[in-house]
Amino acid sequence: MPPILHAKPTRRSAARPRVAAEPKRRELVLEKVLAALADPTRLGIVQYLDRIDDELSCAACSCPERSKSTMAHHFKVLREAGILGTREVGTQIMNRVRRDDLDARFPGLLDAVLNAAPPLRI
Repeated sequence: MPPILHAKPTRRSAARPRVAAEPKRRELVLEKVLAALADPTRLGIVQYLDRIDDELSCAACSCPERSKSTMAHHFKVLREAGILGTREVGTQIMNRVRRDDLDARFPGLLDAVLNAAPPLRI
């Protein structure tokens, strides 16, 4: 009978965060911000979050006309552009508009875009 070989213990890599890291204030790029806000669904998400002036989970921003994966993609684009900031609370991911960072980097931009946007239908 051949000898039993024991596998060497392997190290597990650190768990990846559930959401991508958002860019720092100085890393915000105007083209990415404008491209993210050009989509009507993403603009509506930002309008809603800015109006309530609070954090909200992705699940609370669900849209019956769009799939969960589509909405997750929209949140990812907004996060990667630096428009939304996130934090994990248990199993939920809370989102907020990074108004302070956007106003500091691009003064008046967010207000101009939101004021020019069609009214939000809730």
